[in-house]
Amino acid sequence: MEQKTILVVGGAGYIGSHQVKMLDEQGYNAVVYDNLSTGYRDLVTVDKFEEGDLADKDRLREVFSKYDIDAVMHFAAFIEVGESVKNPAKYYRNNVVNVANLLDVMLKYNVKYFIFSSTAAVYGEPEEIPIKEIQAKKPINPYGKSKLMVEEILEDYDQAYSLKYTCFRYFNASGADESGKIGEKHNPESHLIPLILQTALGEREQIYIFGIDYDTKDGSCIRDFVHVNDLADAHIKGLERLFDGGSSEAFNLGSGEGYSVREIIDKAKNITGVDFKVVEADRRAGDPAVLIADSSRANKVLGWETRYNLDDIIGTAWNWHR
Repeated sequence: MEQKTILVVGGAGYIGSHQVKMLDEQGYNAVVYDNLSTGYRDLVTVDKFEEGDLADKDRLREVFSKYDIDAVMHFAAFIEVGESVKNPAKYYRNNVVNVANLLDVMLKYNVKYFIFSSTAAVYGEPEEIPIKEIQAKKPINPYGKSKLMVEEILEDYDQAYSLKYTCFRYFNASGADESGKIGEKHNPESHLIPLILQTALGEREQIYIFGIDYDTKDGSCIRDFVHVNDLADAHIKGLERLFDGGSSEAFNLGSGEGYSVREIIDKAKNITGVDFKVVEADRRAGDPAVLIADSSRANKVLGWETRYNLDDIIGTAWNWHR
C-alpha cells in the first residue's frame, strides 16, 4: 500500500501530538503544521514539522505545494470556555475563520478528506444522559458555538465540493502516552486531572471541587473521561473509513462511564499515594451536573472501543507529570 501523507494541524498540542505519534507508528507519513502558540515543539515525535499559522494562506499554500497531502486532521482550536466568553473574537477568528482558510487551500490542492476535532460543548445543556449525536445542538458559550459553526460549514462543503469529513465530539480527553514521552501540557492548565496531579506533586497548594450540591451521588459534577490514545485510534479509524468511500459523519467519543469529581480525586490519591489538600467551592456558571457520552455509533460504524479505564488514564498521566 502506498504511504499516505496526513497533515496534522495543531500537531504540537496535547491531542495532536498523540495523534501524530500513532499515525507514524501505523505507517502514515505525518506532517505537523503548528504556530506553537499553545503547542510545544518537544511534543512532536516526527521529523516533518512546519511552523505556520492558519491565518497565513501563503504559508499554507507553501506546505500544500511541498507535500502530496492525502488528508488533513485539525487540532488547532482554542479550547478555554471561560476565555471564549471574555474574548469571543479570538475564538471566532481562530476556530472558524482560520478553518475556512484551511478548507479553501485544501480545495485548491484537491485534498478532499478532513478529520475535525469537535466537542461535546456543541450540545450545551444535555436533554438526556447519555448524550446521543441526534440531540439538539444548543451550545451555551462561544467555544461550543465556534465548533458547531465549523460542523455546519463542513456539511455545506460536502454538498457543494464533495469534501468528505468526520467530526469527533470529545468529552474529556485525558491521560498520556504509555511511553511517558508526551502528555498533557497546557499553559495555563485548566483540565481536572492535570490540576489534581500538579497538586499531588506540590506544584499547587490545593485542588478545588466547584459545587458540592449537585443532584449526583456525592454532590459533585459527573464527567466522562476518555484516554487520548483512544481518541487517536478513533481518528485513524474515521480516516480509513473516509479513504474507503465512507460518508461524512459526526461521532461522540467518550467512555460511556461517569465519574464524579470526588471519585477522580480519591482515585488520584490512591494512585499517587499523596494525600493532598482538597477545598470545596461554589459552583461555576455553566457547569451541567452530568455529562456522559453515548458512543455506540462510533462502536458500531467505526468498530471503535475504548481500551483504557480510569486507572490507566490517571496512571499514564501521573507517569508523564512526574
